[in-house]
Amino acid sequence: MSWLLGSDSTNIEILPTELSRDPIRADAIILLQNTNQILHLEFQTLPESTPALPLRMLDYWVRLYRQYQRPIEQVVIFLKETASNAAYTNQFTVGNTQHRYRVVRLWEQDSGSLLTNQALLPFATLARTDSPAALLEQVAARIDMIEEPEAQRNISACVEVLASLRFDKNFIQQFLKEELMQESPIYQEIIQKGVQQGVQQGVQQGKQDIVMRLLTRRISAVSPQLQAQIQKLSIEQLDELSEALLDFSAPADLTLWLQSQQSIH
Repeated sequence: MSWLLGSDSTNIEILPTELSRDPIRADAIILLQNTNQILHLEFQTLPESTPALPLRMLDYWVRLYRQYQRPIEQVVIFLKETASNAAYTNQFTVGNTQHRYRVVRLWEQDSGSLLTNQALLPFATLARTDSPAALLEQVAARIDMIEEPEAQRNISACVEVLASLRFDKNFIQQFLKEELMQESPIYQEIIQKGVQQGVQQGVQQGKQDIVMRLLTRRISAVSPQLQAQIQKLSIEQLDELSEALLDFSAPADLTLWLQSQQSIH
C-alpha cells in the first residue's frame, strides 16, 4: 500500500468487485439536434435529497454520457424558495473528482421573460414579484390569450399545480378558472396517478403489516434495523417473504433472506 498511497495499512478489507447500478429516473432529458447536445433538467421542490443532489447529478451525468456519448448540459431548477445551501451548490467535489452543473432558483427569476412564452407560464407563478396578485392576474390574462383549447386547458392545469407550491388554493382560484383546469387531460392524469399511487401504497402497507405479524409469531421481536429493510421491499418481495418466513426459526434467518434480496436486486 505504501507504493501506491505513500502510507502503510495492514487493516484492510477486500470488497466485492461487481458494482451495482440501481435504476434511476431523470425528470427530463432532451436532445438538442442542432448542437448534438443533451439537456438534462431536474426539478427540485425540497432541498433534501438522498443521495445528496451533487452526487445525484454526477451519477446522472455518467449514465447519460455512457448511453449517448454527447455533450451534456445539466440544469437543476429549484421551484420552492429556500435558504438551504443545497439550492446554492452547483458542483460535486471529492478528492480529485469535480463535477459542475447549473442551478436556477425560480424565486430569483424575472417574471417578464417567463410571461412572454406560454410554455413557461407555470414557472412565471414562482418568479420574483412584489405583488403576487398582479403576477397571477398577468398569468391568467396570458392563459386567456391562448387560442388552442387543449393547450389552454393543459397550461392552466400546470399553472395551478406549480402556483400551489407558493400560494393558497383559494387565492389562486381568484384568478384562474377552475373548470378550465379540470377539463385538462394533464390534470386528469395527475388525479388518476394520485389515486393509483394511493392504492398501491395502501396495498404495500397492508402486506408489510401482515408480514410483520407473521414474523413476530415465527421469530419473536424484529429489530428496528430489520424493520427498516422490510419497509423498503417491493410488493413482490413482500409476497416472497411471506412464503419464505414459514421456514424461519430465528432472526438470523430473516437477516440472511434480506441479504439474499440485496444480492438479487
